[in-house]
Amino acid sequence: MNNKDLLKLLDDIKEDIVPIPEETGERILIVDGLNLFLRNFAVLNYINTEGTHIGGLGGFLRSLGSLVKQLKPTSIYIIFDGVGSSINRKNLLPEYKSGRNVNRVNKTSFDSVEKENESKTDQIIHLIHYLQCLPVKILSLDGVEADDIIAFLSKELTKEKNNKVYLVSADNDFLQLVDENITIYRSVEKEFVTPKDVKLKYGVHPFNFLIYKTLMGDKSDKVGGVKGLGQNKLEKYFPEVMGSEELTMDHIYDICALKFKEHIIYCRTLENFDNLRKAYKIMNLSNPMLDKQEKEHILKEVKEPPYELNIETFLRFYHKDGLGNVLKNVDYWIRDNWTLVDRYNKVINK
Repeated sequence: MNNKDLLKLLDDIKEDIVPIPEETGERILIVDGLNLFLRNFAVLNYINTEGTHIGGLGGFLRSLGSLVKQLKPTSIYIIFDGVGSSINRKNLLPEYKSGRNVNRVNKTSFDSVEKENESKTDQIIHLIHYLQCLPVKILSLDGVEADDIIAFLSKELTKEKNNKVYLVSADNDFLQLVDENITIYRSVEKEFVTPKDVKLKYGVHPFNFLIYKTLMGDKSDKVGGVKGLGQNKLEKYFPEVMGSEELTMDHIYDICALKFKEHIIYCRTLENFDNLRKAYKIMNLSNPMLDKQEKEHILKEVKEPPYELNIETFLRFYHKDGLGNVLKNVDYWIRDNWTLVDRYNKVINK
């Protein structure tokens, strides 16, 4: 099917999309952009006819289309880290995310880390061009991590009681945000995570997941926890964390101050408490690292309309980059996934 035929097919689809009923609210899809890109970049070794790696680019678009088809969102936000996004957290904890870029992501398709990084950058730039042809919003702020924008946005958009947010990321940090209105979708496991799932897997309610992670540590972000504390010892010596009461770091301090003679775990926690507080602060997405001006900027972007669906430009990029082996049946991919979102947006933003 050529471009003209596709455009005619889309024009023939009925225009009278019924507005979203007020009682159901909006279904909002928020995507951790770099996280989803790197997941696809790492596992999809697709090469186009010119010998260029396109796994991250094509895989991201394919995954996004699959999510749109499954969730039928009324609005979509793609969030990326800004330039220098980790500076604030590194100032608090210098080892934060240290050495994260040393290890290779995709050792199969590239001869060196330099070529791999060059391909990453090139594919992300191309990806932004594609996304600007779809009815989505792209958010990024210099000096701000995507996590902070996502956390703030998720809470703000669910202040309307009937709105539901589906947050796409494999980052465990977001589990602390899960509630009756915010659901995590983990693309690797292809599963939705609700408060019940967090409790089942980790033994804690989402509102105590941050305390849990602070004590246990986070190897992926180079954030240390309490030495020698594993899941079993946490349940034994800090049963309060597994309970139904929301805890703070002050509660943990009081527990350890009262019981420090009973076990070395309590002593170690007290000895390292300043660093634990710092770790808690940098991982606390209920209080994202955003100043007033940054929050105002995000809220302003929420009110702006998304990009308009630009099929011709999208298809021009698609054919030029040779995405046919990754994103098959592109005409139906556009029709089935994006025309409805585009029209929802036009109803909402009237």
